[in-house]
Amino acid sequence: MVRQVTLNSSVSATGVGLHRGCKVYLTIHPAPEDTGIVFRLYDDIKHDPVVEIPARAEHVGDTLLCTTLVKDGHRIMTVEHLLSALAGLGIDNAIIDLTAPEVPIMDGSAAPFVFLIQSAGIKKQNALKRFVRIKKRVVVSSQGSGDDTAKSPVALLEPFDGFKMDFTIEYPHPVFSGKPQSATFSFSSTGYVKDISRARTYGFLSDYEMLRERDLALGGSLDNAVVLDEFKVMNEEGLRYRDEFVRHKMLDALGDLYLLGANIIGAFSGYKSGHSLNNLLLRKLLKDEASYEIITFPEGGDAKVPIAFGTGFFDQKLLEVPAS
Repeated sequence: MVRQVTLNSSVSATGVGLHRGCKVYLTIHPAPEDTGIVFRLYDDIKHDPVVEIPARAEHVGDTLLCTTLVKDGHRIMTVEHLLSALAGLGIDNAIIDLTAPEVPIMDGSAAPFVFLIQSAGIKKQNALKRFVRIKKRVVVSSQGSGDDTAKSPVALLEPFDGFKMDFTIEYPHPVFSGKPQSATFSFSSTGYVKDISRARTYGFLSDYEMLRERDLALGGSLDNAVVLDEFKVMNEEGLRYRDEFVRHKMLDALGDLYLLGANIIGAFSGYKSGHSLNNLLLRKLLKDEASYEIITFPEGGDAKVPIAFGTGFFDQKLLEVPAS
């Protein structure tokens, strides 16, 4: 039997928003069974809740350089890294309070959020954990023109007994020459915490002024992103992984996929895919009820939990508190 999981206690952190540059107070709370992941935006002066937005694909209203949830005219930006941590650790239910309309960027990866969740501990609940099992191939692409069509960005989901991801990026930049631009991870044998969560977001110095003119990347710095000039990585410490760039794209995709509201049993592939295409993929999947099913693994049932949701995917070193 696989049961739902929430945090054992509330945990807080302070950071800066990558795009708006504002100071943000973040608190992640435990939540009752079947709550899912819910973001609450608070008025920093009156301390009153302004809006409550469930982390679901249908609430994604903007995907320019990050995934943004939108409801009743309110926006919560850059949710993908925190959602990636919650997905990677198998947290089903949590309420996330923010004092500004953006999740803090922290160090540009999901590792600080993993640390927060580990610090709070996890608690098993009584309700059965739900999974989204992919039943048939679903694909979306961003069509180019002429000879570029064959190299258009693509994202797809297809059946697989477990969970795996493969991703390919392509950049005509000296830093990427000789470095892996493709990676495949099967989460039956790959630890999310060790191999994915520490990969940082990245950007090009040549795009910086353009982003500032659009009121984006106002909080960006070498402390929260890998920055590339025309020839090299500008960060003194260099890269955390030789293929950190493609690993971060997987980190992003895992967070975007968690907007289904459950962990996936299936395989995801991305070729130059980003937040927009990832969300289009989810929306296409949800429109076709024959392409997926919601399943659980009750005690005594015939179905076995795919190995991807055992020790390889969820971090068993987390504090587990028995269900009440």
